[in-house]
Amino acid sequence: MTKKLKVILNGVPLSVDTGISLETLLSDHPHPGKLPALGAIVNKSSKGLYYVLNTNSEIETIDLSHREGMDIYRRTASMILYAAVRRLYPQMKLTVGQSMSSTAYFFDIEGERAGAQFAAEVSKEMKKIISDDVPIEVDWLSAEEAIELFERVNAYDKSRLINQMRNSEVPVAHLCDYVGIQHGPLASHTSLINTFSLEPYEHGLVLVFPDDNGKLAKGIPPQPKLFGVYRETKRWNELVKTRHVADLNDHCVNGGISDLIKVTEALHEKKIASISDYVAEREGVKLLLVAGPSSSGKTTFTKRLSIQLKVHGIEPVAISLDDYYLPNYETPKHEDGTPNFETIDALDVPLLNRHLAALMNGEEVNVPVYHFNNGSRNPHETKPLRLKEGQILIMEGIHGLNRDLSKSVPDHAKYKIYVSALTQLCIDDHSRIFTTDTRLCRRIIRDRLFRGTNAAETIAMWSSVRNGEAKYIFPFQEDADVIFNSAFIYEHALLKPYAERYLMEVDHNHPSFMEASRLVRFFSYFIPILESEIPPNSLLREFIGKSSFKY
Repeated sequence: MTKKLKVILNGVPLSVDTGISLETLLSDHPHPGKLPALGAIVNKSSKGLYYVLNTNSEIETIDLSHREGMDIYRRTASMILYAAVRRLYPQMKLTVGQSMSSTAYFFDIEGERAGAQFAAEVSKEMKKIISDDVPIEVDWLSAEEAIELFERVNAYDKSRLINQMRNSEVPVAHLCDYVGIQHGPLASHTSLINTFSLEPYEHGLVLVFPDDNGKLAKGIPPQPKLFGVYRETKRWNELVKTRHVADLNDHCVNGGISDLIKVTEALHEKKIASISDYVAEREGVKLLLVAGPSSSGKTTFTKRLSIQLKVHGIEPVAISLDDYYLPNYETPKHEDGTPNFETIDALDVPLLNRHLAALMNGEEVNVPVYHFNNGSRNPHETKPLRLKEGQILIMEGIHGLNRDLSKSVPDHAKYKIYVSALTQLCIDDHSRIFTTDTRLCRRIIRDRLFRGTNAAETIAMWSSVRNGEAKYIFPFQEDADVIFNSAFIYEHALLKPYAERYLMEVDHNHPSFMEASRLVRFFSYFIPILESEIPPNSLLREFIGKSSFKY
């Protein structure tokens, strides 16, 4: 007699047979959303619809409107792209690149240049695979079987990674003639991925996904500066012979990690020095604006840039945007009534612009002092400030690239710098490391070490932080004079011991548990390195401590 399981599906209690798949379960109990179900959260873990139930479970079905559902959609659409290219051009090497927007990935074609005809051919083949409603199969193979399989198809990026992992079994996904490691849940059938566009971009392709409403964006706006950073970082990675996690792990095991760290840090220093050269060469620059998303390392970057400017005889003077926050009673509020400090309207922009104009004219201003503990500015507590000969004003903050923030200063007198951790290291040729994961892990470690906030709390507020970045930072990144990539190719190996330690503190019943568990699984790919190798002026010291700078 088949054992019965007790499950709660979307709030409805049911009794079902052991071994039933989520897909079969949904055939009698449809997903309640307007968009098709792509997977489900089963006992606080994201699963594909092919997942088979063997325990009593709480189940919430997910679609594109859920973050986890969107991940499934993008992962599966990318797999369909790989399968289509393999079918049309079996010898072509296609690798995943950077995120071009919140709804698009760039794909690099090695030794080739994509054009409109090529994109159209591949797109047509993808649509055929989708219309054929091909099932996506996931098999668990022994590590030895998986290594042999991937070596047989020359996928050494995957076989080497499996060899480094300490798993006895590996989930392998199959679609048509394509095989890959299942790094996260996939859709059960290709027909679920029915909305996409594929466009030629630079020398590769851009795969555009629908948004959380199922709508497809029309085209990708040109992003020459952001793409220039991608090319630069790719050259850096090639210089240290590290494209994938397996390459990084090899450096750790074979004793090459020390040199890799030194070269990576030197590349950062050289880039910062070149930015200071640009500033020194541009006549009339009196204001440096440094902007970027949370945990991108803006503070340490600014300190290191200040040192390089002094080499040119330029004395930087910092002005803090924090001191221009409005009193709490004037601060805009979120829907839940809490202060919204991320919007530019939380700042006293008119006062700031009056002060900037006066400073540019050599006048003295009285900078306010904002107290976060009570959300107020004391009108009798100010700091006098005047720019002297040979000095330059530096202002760091998330709104630095917003024209309204410094509209009283003419464009020729400003130099705008965008700082972000644009991770280019990949798990393997076909699996990205999310840039936002890098910044989230930096913030989890910094907040836990220095700000009295645990990982569960940091994870809980991260979606609000990201929403603010999407509104107030990312739209302005191409307006920067220069983009500095603050990511380090070795940093996940460094962050691993800290992140795992603090993520393990998240209670099983906390809403952040599922995300914490996902990040713990992510760090399992990496071999850790010790912080003793990291120089004291490294940007990463801002997050792990023992920096030679004071914060």
